[in-house]
Amino acid sequence: MSTNPPIHLIECPRDAMQGWPVFIPTEKKIEYLSALLQAGFHTLDFGSFVSAKAIPQLTDTAAVLKGLKSSPVKTETKLLAIIANVRGAEEAAAFDEIDYLGFPFSVSETFQLRNTNSTIEQSLQRVTDIQRICEQSRKQLVIYISMGFGNPYGDPWSAEIVFDWVNRIAGLGVSIISLADTVGLATPEQVYTITSYVINKLPGHEIGVHLHSTPHNRAAKIEAAWQAGCRRFDGALKGIGGCPMANDALVGNIDTEWLISYLEQYENLPRLNKTALAKSVTLANEIFTL
Repeated sequence: MSTNPPIHLIECPRDAMQGWPVFIPTEKKIEYLSALLQAGFHTLDFGSFVSAKAIPQLTDTAAVLKGLKSSPVKTETKLLAIIANVRGAEEAAAFDEIDYLGFPFSVSETFQLRNTNSTIEQSLQRVTDIQRICEQSRKQLVIYISMGFGNPYGDPWSAEIVFDWVNRIAGLGVSIISLADTVGLATPEQVYTITSYVINKLPGHEIGVHLHSTPHNRAAKIEAAWQAGCRRFDGALKGIGGCPMANDALVGNIDTEWLISYLEQYENLPRLNKTALAKSVTLANEIFTL
């Protein structure tokens, strides 16, 4: 029997939807998420509790959650909601159905201000406060290290800067950290170097990657993360996604269908419901069409 740790697949429809230019009806979101919940992913990054002005597409997250609750499906998939401040964390923490709160912590000062309207130091205090909320409400905090592999703004970046902030966050009691290639700048060498360093330095933590990439180098990036010891991977069906506050040109997520087929060469890929996954792909093709 294999002793390798299981692979955690994180499906991110929230990331795919947030920058979509046409509003997706609430009922359609509920239908899509219901299908995804049956597919067998470890976690569904399903919505966010952030400024309606910043992300109008997801202003109906609470209504979507209510719809999911009213027609529950049997699933072991956990729900993750993105938040950007204490108010959003308090709002999300009030829902028993939500297991994880995700906070984007950027090592780029420019992006942190654009994304959460706070400096990096102010955001560290937010992480402290949000971690306390999570502990009180029995949630887990997932920190995304945004711009973890570089940034397009000319802000200072180095592996040492990333390591310093990750260590400070881990010191607050955060046990799940995902390294994010927010605008698809990472090279496979960077992915390997930074991911392996963080995994080796924080052996008791779950370290993941949230990589944005064009198809031409996604295999090299995922393979680099795998060889570094990463077993937590984010993706989105159809490879859609990107942060509207990051850049004018959005670089999409890793396509989940491709990611699954790539990781099937390794052991411990979770058993997926291929029928539910196929239904989800059909719905994604209906939703993400201009």
